[in-house]
Amino acid sequence: MAIKIDDDCMTLEIGGEVISQARRRAVERWEVTNSPKFFTRNQAITALIVAELLESGRGDDDPRVAAFREELR
Repeated sequence: MAIKIDDDCMTLEIGGEVISQARRRAVERWEVTNSPKFFTRNQAITALIVAELLESGRGDDDPRVAAFREELR
């Protein structure tokens, strides 16, 4: 598992497959795969971490997933 972070794009890859991606659309406006809203850069990283946790088998009831999701509100 790896999250690659660049100036304009962030990608979560697992086993060579792109699972989720965030792209900068404007200053402090990041669009994340499967999300209906825009995020700050830090929130986009958090969204990718949530995707990584869920992909690794953790559920919505996992305390870490819940804590990170709270940061995205």
